[in-house]
Amino acid sequence: GNPTKLITKQYLPHVARLCLISTFLEDGIRMWFQWNEQRDYIEATWNCGYFLAACFVLVNLLGQLGSCVLILSRNFVQYACFGLFGIIALQTIAYSILWDLKFLMRNLALGGGLLLLLAESRGEGKSMFAGVPSMGEHSPKQYMQLGGRVLLVLMFMTLVHFDLSLISILQNLVGMALIVLVAVGFKTKLAALTLVLWLFGVNVYFNAFWTVPAYKPMHDFLKYDFFQTMSVIGGLLLIVALGPGGVSMDEKKKSW
Repeated sequence: GNPTKLITKQYLPHVARLCLISTFLEDGIRMWFQWNEQRDYIEATWNCGYFLAACFVLVNLLGQLGSCVLILSRNFVQYACFGLFGIIALQTIAYSILWDLKFLMRNLALGGGLLLLLAESRGEGKSMFAGVPSMGEHSPKQYMQLGGRVLLVLMFMTLVHFDLSLISILQNLVGMALIVLVAVGFKTKLAALTLVLWLFGVNVYFNAFWTVPAYKPMHDFLKYDFFQTMSVIGGLLLIVALGPGGVSMDEKKKSW
């Protein structure tokens, strides 16, 4: 077959998966290294006592690293995805992230990436819902892919810089155009690939955490942003690898 196709099929899903879970990996590792700070923070915020706070950090640590290992080794991917969904929800509540729209949208976008992973693992047949007859062409898988695409778009909205310089207006227009294409599923692979390259550029330029000394708070902040963006890039790469799924313009064109 066509060599680029082979690469897309063989290697891209792995790269995509690694990018997608990088934010969970990084966060899990951070729980390990900042065990005391994280525990004290939760204890102080929620007054839940030492033991519960420690449990929370432990669940975060094991849940994230465990799920990442499962996803990368392709075992129980669905359970791992549900585990990470749970952790996103848990963190959203525990860190009271809910009050910051940007954070909320990013967490939703991470959920979108996980939905795509879930849809991809469903495609491999070893499904938890093995006995359920498929509902023709619009199976839950395709709605997962649609949902995943739309949620990834949210992440993108958080990266849009609302200042009125010419460059950022151009950036926003190009970005918005691509994002709409990805969401409706028109020329999806090309749009998603362009977005990947662009996001990667933006990420390396704006979130260069390695240029900031580790003891400054900004270092952690940029690092967090960097890995979150990497996760969204992973989600987009899954779209490049797998195509948009059934509920999309690309698929509709085939049936016309």
